[in-house]
Amino acid sequence: MSLRQAARAVFDAALRAADVRPLVHRALAEVRLSARGRVVVVGAGKASGAMAAAVEDGLGDRIAEGLVVVKDGYRAETHRISLVEAGHPVPDARGEAAARRIRALAEVAGADDLLLVLVSGGGSALTPAPIPPITLEDKRTMTRLLLAAGANINQLNAVRKHCSLLKGGQLARAAAPARVHALLLSDVIGDPLDVIASGPTAPDASTFADALAILERFDLRSRAPDSVVDRLERGRRGEIPETPKPGDPVFRAVTNTVIGNNRLVVEAAAARARALGYMPHLLTRALEGEAREVAGTLAELARQIRDGRGPVAPPACVIAGGETTVTVRGRGVGGRCQEFTLAAALALEGTDGVVALAAGTDGTDGPTEAAGAVADGETARRARQHGDDPRRRLDDNDSNPVFADLGDLVITGPTNTNLLDLYLLLVAPPGG
Repeated sequence: MSLRQAARAVFDAALRAADVRPLVHRALAEVRLSARGRVVVVGAGKASGAMAAAVEDGLGDRIAEGLVVVKDGYRAETHRISLVEAGHPVPDARGEAAARRIRALAEVAGADDLLLVLVSGGGSALTPAPIPPITLEDKRTMTRLLLAAGANINQLNAVRKHCSLLKGGQLARAAAPARVHALLLSDVIGDPLDVIASGPTAPDASTFADALAILERFDLRSRAPDSVVDRLERGRRGEIPETPKPGDPVFRAVTNTVIGNNRLVVEAAAARARALGYMPHLLTRALEGEAREVAGTLAELARQIRDGRGPVAPPACVIAGGETTVTVRGRGVGGRCQEFTLAAALALEGTDGVVALAAGTDGTDGPTEAAGAVADGETARRARQHGDDPRRRLDDNDSNPVFADLGDLVITGPTNTNLLDLYLLLVAPPGG
């Protein structure tokens, strides 16, 4: 098996470990059902369709009704729970309509009812419910600005929560006095409940002041929609009620259970690497930072291992889980994993025996159909032979065409899961 084949085998093993069905089945054993009340299922996220199918397996006709919102193409077969597709990462009218239907289902739930909430990464963008006079187009604009500026998921969600009818614990507030039990698949480093899909059933630690500070940090205040800035300003002055905070009585009937996170894929990757004869070196499950800068750091680590100066001896597999960011300065097409891999290709140019693979467990990387890409010390040279300029492509945030032309994209299709990204660097044995 070649080094590239081994890298893909490690990634595929990690994806298998991210299958949500067994995770949901185990979690349902801890969900308390009432003998009299109804079970209403709602949710949103890239994995929420698969979660809904698993809930139907477990609860069957106990489910009275339900609605789950998924990204286009991320459907699953359900019978009692309706599935709606909507736009991601930029919200659209389908998501807005679905969000208002979800809130309506929560508002009519009674004290004996259970609102079962299925939450996974992407749920925030898939359920836009802007508070008037903020419009959906205002939220789209705000999302685009924050993403292009390189805001991380925590920062993006802090702003969105303070412009929404659902986020930041407000779904739980709408459901009171019903019991609420949320099953959460975490795509956020550290699994903070208030950040996963903007925390619709969790106390919100962020404030209006925090949201304004984020706009100011990225120099977006003058470019943000007036309706958003006005709402955040009024909230900071205390003219608008805050999102529910820790200790709010609304959370007495709420249970939040994280059923899976990046640890599952990282541990599965390590096990598969070891089985293939590569010593796993788990770098972190909290990888953050600018994708191209992180790539340079990890490429240097791989070279050190290759030269016998690293923390482990080759053959080895460096493994990191997390989510890097991209500050968009160009006009190209790509995503954080493809940008990481292109930067790694340039950093590794001329280095034998090292392969880098970075891909999202959700199967999509940025606005592309690829999960990520794979590269080695020959990638940059091969790109130039194809008439391309990999450095210029990187400067233009245009990584996708490079790997598409070389046949080096990682394509999985919709995975119906979402447990952050996986970053791999495989180092061959001496002389390998």
